[in-house]
Amino acid sequence: MSILGNRVLRKEDPKFLTVGGTYVDDLRDERLNGAAYITFVRSTMAHAKITVDASEARSAPGVVAVITGADCDLADAPPPIPLLNGEMKRPFVARDKVRFVGEVVAIVVTEQRYQGEDAAELVAVDYDPLPAVVDLEEAASDGTVLHEAAGTNVAFMVPSPNVPSFFDGCDVVVGPIKIVNQKVAGCPLEGRSAAAHWDGERITFWLASQAAQQNRDTTAAALGMDASAIHVITPDVGGGFGPKIGGYPEEVLTAWLAKHLNRPVRWCETRSENMVAMGHGRAQEQTITIGGSRDGTVQAYKLDVLADAGAYPLLGGILPFLTSMMSSGVYALPKIEYGARSVCTNTMATVAYRGAGRPEATAAIERAMDLFAAELGMDPVDVRRKNLIPKFMEPHTTASGTAYDCGDYERCLDLALEAADYSALRAEQKKRRDSNDVKQLGIGVSIYVEVTGGPTAGSEDAKVEVLPDGSANVYTGTSPHGQGHLTAWSMIASEQLGIPMEKINVIYGDTDLVPVGVGTFGSRSLQLGGTAVDQASREVVDKARNLAADLLEANVDDVVLDKVDGKFHVAGTPAVAKTWGEVAEAAAGDGGLAVYTTFQAASATFPFGAHVAVVEVDTETGKVTLQRVITCDDAGKILNPLLVEGQRHGGIAQGAAQALCEEMLYDADGNPVTATFADYTVISAAELPSFELVPMETPTPINPLGAKGIGESGTIGSTPAVQSAVCDALAPFGIRHVDMPATPQRVWAAIQSAR
Repeated sequence: MSILGNRVLRKEDPKFLTVGGTYVDDLRDERLNGAAYITFVRSTMAHAKITVDASEARSAPGVVAVITGADCDLADAPPPIPLLNGEMKRPFVARDKVRFVGEVVAIVVTEQRYQGEDAAELVAVDYDPLPAVVDLEEAASDGTVLHEAAGTNVAFMVPSPNVPSFFDGCDVVVGPIKIVNQKVAGCPLEGRSAAAHWDGERITFWLASQAAQQNRDTTAAALGMDASAIHVITPDVGGGFGPKIGGYPEEVLTAWLAKHLNRPVRWCETRSENMVAMGHGRAQEQTITIGGSRDGTVQAYKLDVLADAGAYPLLGGILPFLTSMMSSGVYALPKIEYGARSVCTNTMATVAYRGAGRPEATAAIERAMDLFAAELGMDPVDVRRKNLIPKFMEPHTTASGTAYDCGDYERCLDLALEAADYSALRAEQKKRRDSNDVKQLGIGVSIYVEVTGGPTAGSEDAKVEVLPDGSANVYTGTSPHGQGHLTAWSMIASEQLGIPMEKINVIYGDTDLVPVGVGTFGSRSLQLGGTAVDQASREVVDKARNLAADLLEANVDDVVLDKVDGKFHVAGTPAVAKTWGEVAEAAAGDGGLAVYTTFQAASATFPFGAHVAVVEVDTETGKVTLQRVITCDDAGKILNPLLVEGQRHGGIAQGAAQALCEEMLYDADGNPVTATFADYTVISAAELPSFELVPMETPTPINPLGAKGIGESGTIGSTPAVQSAVCDALAPFGIRHVDMPATPQRVWAAIQSAR
């Protein structure tokens, strides 16, 4: 019986539930003995010319060094994506100007951590204020340009065709309507953290990151060193969500300081630093227009996006490209018109954040469908069903030019509605509306499709090695930070090798041991990294069969692997056999029994799902209570339902949080006003119901495992479903739209305005 598809308990959990993980700040490696501690002095203004005086700080107790922009010889870092405006460079330490609150203006290095806070207060920074730009429309007007060399605040653009006749022939046109997909913070339990040691030839660099090899290469490039001179190690990582892909100035500076000072150094940020200086997510203003016939058929859809790239554009600056790619959603729309601009503002940059451009696309089209249904007086489910792409098992290309691999969106919707008992919910809603109940019921439905392992064809590396003691090592280019890779990769290897999971060791996040790899983001790990492990395991079996044939003095075609006993024998004569250990021992003199491989996918995959959210809105206070969330998420063939359910739970919670409470806010002067957990509302179990998960599997032909990604799906489907439910509850007041987050204050204000 195959181990794949079964609920296998996580190998990782005993450690985390007993002794706990080992994070960067926990490291007690002897190479870090005597390490100095780094404290970053950060700008307290969003936009200003600066003069820095560190003379008093340099004489403070315990100070090893104080570095200002004039002391740092690292060249300014250009945007990491070629499509972004190359003139919008970020200095590693600000010299003459700052562009957001939290930008590094000086570095204090001390013998003890506590001394850094005291010495940092002695660094005198004189600010000559400049106009701050936070509003996206104002930024797009280029009235105040943040990067003079660029001559504009536009970091990236997808021009809109703006065809005047685009909606000709439509009976009903709704829009243009502006909706906000607000800026949010990643809030991992472990903030960013780094440590570094220089031995005179190489830097050993410990980092809380989702992509060890990428960070090795970017650090080497910034320091002007060969990549072989940087050894990156990622120990346990306490949450990533995209912002920890890395490459931040603080991280690179930690490696630089170890070499510059010729001593080990350590850095671990505070929560307030994390909130203002680690990349943010989402941050789009979307203008939607939708048109069609009175029977509910959509004939044309237009989406214009104005995205916040932040002060120094990073990956978030080009995420409108992914929004464009997925703009059609699950619908057979004949025409789509799309345009986008990413603009610089005096805020922290946006980066990849769980879903990265795809949740924004789903939120836009699902809101459009709701508004179109409301205008027609139709049930939003009926409008959606009428426009769904029919079931397809071969690639389907949308009006936006994206080729989906396979999908059955109507069945997914039917399963979710059946589990929710949609008709009963509508009956209960009518009852409350008829009685003018203070607590109104809202029902929201969203259907989504997203791209994973992409946006184009991706690859990942793996090596599988069987040792003479009969155990196996799996080396992977992926980087786990909660997903369960140790369990999943052990399951895959065990399935092919017949070696028990407990005898399989998964090695990752060390660029000396795994020099080539891409990392973990974009829900790519199983379909690319897992398939690479599967491919390497199969190839190890083939190699071992050849060796076993020599040992058994048999024809290789006659040799089989008994996976139950983990032995090779001639077919029909199991009494004479060779164990994995014996075969590996025979290979020891010839480089060992190991195979390194790269799996290259032909294209990305496209998971999909349907979510139903039920909320209760207190119309006297505006308080929203999330009562039920029912989801049917199809991620292709399931390897381990336990791992999948964990990913779905986390994603649903994160998506609901954006709909109801999370928002990273800045005032008009660019000051962050939600820089602590006292102000930034992170959702907890107390605000969430038990999620109702409906299974569905549509295997993809793109990889041998049939797997699609699942890490971000919950986030993509739940946000528009919960927002839709809130708007639905307010429909009796004539309210069709409330921007996220649907806080009590915002909901109450909408009700009062409508009354």
